Amino acid sequence: MPKPYPEEFRQDVVRVARSRGPGVTVEQVATDFGVHPMTLWKWMRRADIDDGSKPGTSSQESAELRDARRRIKLLEQENEVLRRAAAAVAGASAGKRIYPLVKELAGDGVPVTVTCRMLKLARQPYYRWLDQPVADSVLEEAYRANALFDAHREDPEFGYRFLADEARSTGAAMADRTAWRICRDNHWWSVFGKKRGRTKKAGPPVHDDLVRRDFTAAGPNRLWLADITEHATGDGKLYVCAIKDVFSNRIVGYSIDTRMKSRLAVAALDNAVARRENVDGCILHTDRGSQFRSRKFVRALDRHRMAGSIGRVGAAADNAAMESFFSLLQKNVLDRRKWATREALRIAVVTWIERTYHRRRRQAALGRLTPVEFETVMTTPALQAA
Repeated sequence: MPKPYPEEFRQDVVRVARSRGPGVTVEQVATDFGVHPMTLWKWMRRADIDDGSKPGTSSQESAELRDARRRIKLLEQENEVLRRAAAAVAGASAGKRIYPLVKELAGDGVPVTVTCRMLKLARQPYYRWLDQPVADSVLEEAYRANALFDAHREDPEFGYRFLADEARSTGAAMADRTAWRICRDNHWWSVFGKKRGRTKKAGPPVHDDLVRRDFTAAGPNRLWLADITEHATGDGKLYVCAIKDVFSNRIVGYSIDTRMKSRLAVAALDNAVARRENVDGCILHTDRGSQFRSRKFVRALDRHRMAGSIGRVGAAADNAAMESFFSLLQKNVLDRRKWATREALRIAVVTWIERTYHRRRRQAALGRLTPVEFETVMTTPALQAA
């Protein structure tokens, strides 16, 4: 059974179909993006339902149904707490007769949060009763440090002020000075904030260089390249992370976002894996960008059973094959004119990739074939030879 198309890809195709020019049919848009016309019509109907233009069960309503099921499960847990606590609570004070019940229910799968809320108990005294005494100030410090650590792990280039903003957005209130003290004690420094010597020091590589500038592959899904580019619009910058298969030079996955965080690279990788098959053992080569060295990206590689590869510091040629694609994108789309909105630039980028680069632009390295034509002609012989 074929894998479903990534949600971001579906939304981009619907955007292009809705904004198509006069005389351009939906079937032509579907052909440009390599999807069946009926599939595109279904995506557009789903988008119309989600927008409220047509009647039907929207994606939000489906999510609300799942939430309702979760709430029903929560109510069942609360009823179990009340049923089993009736005898213990009657005439008893909060303490030795109540906390064992909380522990017993936790062992049976009822969350401590649910039990304590139903019995109107504070969780902290319960945890202290479990011989884990933690002062309120220490616990609050731990929550703040945990929030700062999550923000620093996702964006190593942020300084303590930006980390404090990210932590406060998750509910961990603190002053900038407090964030600085916690970051200082734990040595969480911005990669740009350290004192520099004569040469710029990049972050440590999380993978070896398995490519060594040999950008060749005997078949599809053997060697992928990835990189990130940015471009300014009237609304602000737009970031594009693309992944290219060296075998056919096809962009197998991409993601577009308004922030250059690790989730941008992870989303591009997930989209690429969702659109391809048999990626076990595939090598993904990148530069030393913090997004590609993040724990989220490394875990995503392990989840998809892929091997990571990172080039050297300051050696653009170590990822030259990917740089050449972004050079084409820069000349053909980004620098063609000034872009007023991110939405307009996004539609232009995905249209150029899926319609022009994949299906119309012939490449000398591929025998004057397009990437899609090359894969169609060469994939079966390559698999037979393997």
